[in-house]
Amino acid sequence: MTIHIVPRPVSLVECEEPPFVLDSSTRISADAGLGDAAQLLGELLRPATGLPLTVGDIGGIRFLVDQSLADEEYRVAVDAQSILVHASGRRGALHAVQTIRQLLPAEAFSPELQSGIVWSVPAVRIADRPALSWRGAHLDTARHFMPPEFVHRFIDLIALHKFNRFHLHLTEDQGWRIEIPAYPRLTEVAAWRDGTVRGRHVPPWSDDLPHDGIRHGGFYTREDLEGFVAHAARLGIDVLPEIEMPGHAQAAIAAYPWLGNGTEVEVGRGWGVSPHVYSVSDRTLQFCRDVLEVVFEIFPFEFVHLGADECPKDEWRASAEAQQRMREEGLADEDELQSWFLSQITAFVHERGRRVIGWDEILEGGLPPAAAVMSWRGEEGGLIASALGHDVVMAPQESTYFDFYQGPEDTEPLAHGPLLDLAAVRAYQPIPADIPDAQRSRILGSQFQLWSEYLATTAQVEYMAFPRACVFADVVWGTPDDGTFLTDTLPAHLERLEQLDVDFRRLDVGAPA
Repeated sequence: MTIHIVPRPVSLVECEEPPFVLDSSTRISADAGLGDAAQLLGELLRPATGLPLTVGDIGGIRFLVDQSLADEEYRVAVDAQSILVHASGRRGALHAVQTIRQLLPAEAFSPELQSGIVWSVPAVRIADRPALSWRGAHLDTARHFMPPEFVHRFIDLIALHKFNRFHLHLTEDQGWRIEIPAYPRLTEVAAWRDGTVRGRHVPPWSDDLPHDGIRHGGFYTREDLEGFVAHAARLGIDVLPEIEMPGHAQAAIAAYPWLGNGTEVEVGRGWGVSPHVYSVSDRTLQFCRDVLEVVFEIFPFEFVHLGADECPKDEWRASAEAQQRMREEGLADEDELQSWFLSQITAFVHERGRRVIGWDEILEGGLPPAAAVMSWRGEEGGLIASALGHDVVMAPQESTYFDFYQGPEDTEPLAHGPLLDLAAVRAYQPIPADIPDAQRSRILGSQFQLWSEYLATTAQVEYMAFPRACVFADVVWGTPDDGTFLTDTLPAHLERLEQLDVDFRRLDVGAPA
């Protein structure tokens, strides 16, 4: 039997011994602290196998604490009598759960009972740990709203691939998706647009574009968002919320015009970079703090993403209020004004015991103290930030934007950018080869992005995400490529996604499953 696990383990040794066979007598046991992983394994395998797989004091499958292992490190040893999992804590044990699932036949991933299958796990010795501490998946729910049940499914799918960060993009020019009780018009007005631009739209921005006239929107209640956080946490994933400021704010300004710079606007219907940005007034800054207070109550992750990208300065140049603020604060230009705005919010975030991360434009005008950078315009921003002593998540669009085309444009659904095929994803190296050693520790990791301008349905999201996310999982896990991942491992893995009914892009003709 050839074993294919995604992402590929650091070490996998096949043993010449009989397999472990799951049957009605199989039980699972766990040391203190690993019970969640034991419970999860049983829950994931019951639908297809029909086996009870109860968790008790003694089991053929045993989760054992080993404090000598790192946080996300694990060991799996399988023989005819037992499956032994060693981990120092729940994150490593949860990775082992996903590995054990992949050691079983692909039918184990079916949500329905499968008959006539011997549920055997081959005898192996696996030692595994990730190379990067930040392995992320980004989902834009602001351009197109994604139903809560799909967000849960998306979390399940990235957990299968051992991602540990879920970047949830919640606000944009075209929609506001988080309920803030003190500002009800954010969900009454900002969460809805009266149409969506037809076909491809490239800059410049216009508020009067031909559109489909179909009202689109939605928002997540606090209960929805807390559900995402709890579901992700159970699977070992931290949720990074993104609340854009001071740009990409047109939807919020449509709801509360005083947030802007004197121009009344509607929620955006097109794509690109809106010229309508937050004002720099004390009232607007307090609005941002009020929103973040709710964010902190819902999301426990240490980081909050403030966007800080693509903020045109024309409205500030024409605003007497903005120009007065620059004079009062001794600011040389509008880039420094953006940095001043962000420094006010960053100070508030840090007072609350959290950390700020932003897209690499956050560097413009001076990087706020202790802020981290997500480098999307290539790697240069990440290299500059790391040289300044700031933490970095690499997200260069040419290698990580999965809203880019997967094949020739005339054979693929409408997409945002140029070609990014499987080979290009597999070739990506998150830590630049020429980075000075002193900066390497500042590169936390990397993540892929799914911007949803052209992803109006959940099927389209899955088509654009998979199988590129499978390949990217292997890249950020860090096991060196032996040249067989795309030809051998990936095709075998897609049989599992087929059992899960994922609308992935097929390897041969590109048709969705």
